[in-house]
Amino acid sequence: MSTIILNSNSVTETTIIPNLFIDDFMPSANGSYVKVYLYLLRCINCSADIEVTISSIADRLDDTEKDIIRALCYWEKINLISLLRNTDNDIISIIINDIYALSRSRDKALDEVAPAAAVAAGSAALPKQEEPPALPEEKEPNQNRLFEKPTYSEAQIKQLTNTDEVKWLLNIIEIYLDRLIKPMDLQLILYLYESVGFSAELIMYLYEYCVSKNKKNPSYIEAVALSWAEEGIDTVEKAEAATALYNSNYNAVNKAFGLNRAPGQVEKQFIHKWLNKYGFSIEIIVEACNRTILLTQKPDFKYADKILENWHKKDVRELAQITRLDEEHSKNAALKANNKSGTAPKPSQNNRFNAFPQRTYTEEDYSSMEQRLLHKQ
Repeated sequence: MSTIILNSNSVTETTIIPNLFIDDFMPSANGSYVKVYLYLLRCINCSADIEVTISSIADRLDDTEKDIIRALCYWEKINLISLLRNTDNDIISIIINDIYALSRSRDKALDEVAPAAAVAAGSAALPKQEEPPALPEEKEPNQNRLFEKPTYSEAQIKQLTNTDEVKWLLNIIEIYLDRLIKPMDLQLILYLYESVGFSAELIMYLYEYCVSKNKKNPSYIEAVALSWAEEGIDTVEKAEAATALYNSNYNAVNKAFGLNRAPGQVEKQFIHKWLNKYGFSIEIIVEACNRTILLTQKPDFKYADKILENWHKKDVRELAQITRLDEEHSKNAALKANNKSGTAPKPSQNNRFNAFPQRTYTEEDYSSMEQRLLHKQ
């Protein structure tokens, strides 16, 4: 990792956080981005020139190098810093810009736009000539139109990639993919950005997440993105929480089954079914996996599915309910065993000694028989 020369055009002896940064820039920034910017201010006030690296910043802030790069690119996008890169696209210099000069230029631009906006507002207030009503246009439901994937023409690509944000996004994705962006990549990125409505930060996190799993295929990345969209994941924070939960659930099932590999596609479908269709907590799923191992001595997803299907039919929602079901099963089994042992065996119909009706004798009968025998003698 190359060394970065860090310098500023306004150096002071102490680390001062401008109120302007706290009021205008910090509220809309990710917390990790703020942390990186504050650390840069701290470094710049150590001396006029200090050598740092992406790796050293990541170690200091207990973050990944990709997170540091994403934060730097964010602050570059809003002009709080300027980044210089070499021919290999590595960052070799960071310049912390004057935040007050940036604010003044922004206010000036707003002042220039204000009169034109006022004129536009005044003209909008004037009565307009009535126009014939337009014929209604047939449209499909929005939820179906949302995921329609268009094919962007060269003119559309040129228009959509002409913004600083998209240029910045494409540059970061090239870093993640470790190659130049291909036409298929570009079509997907523009689709996610323009049609699905993902922010640039969310698309960057999407690519970072997929690349971390060694998945660079556009089809895989698109599938993950659309699943996020369907689940309402529209921020980096939501995506981070969802991926952490996703990984922890899979790891819990793998641990219960004693697997040292990622689940296969069919196995993932089982886990997805248990979590989403049945709505079971991971604790209940792990309990089913543990019972499967005890009964079958192997990680049998189908057997575990039968257990969970039975619990789902009985509306199980917590482990305590499973304990009660076990107790009821034990009681019923014991009752059946007692009933079976208390029933006298029926005589066999094939026994020839049982062909005639049997008689039960009392003590009086035995005494009477004894007297009759004595009189005969």
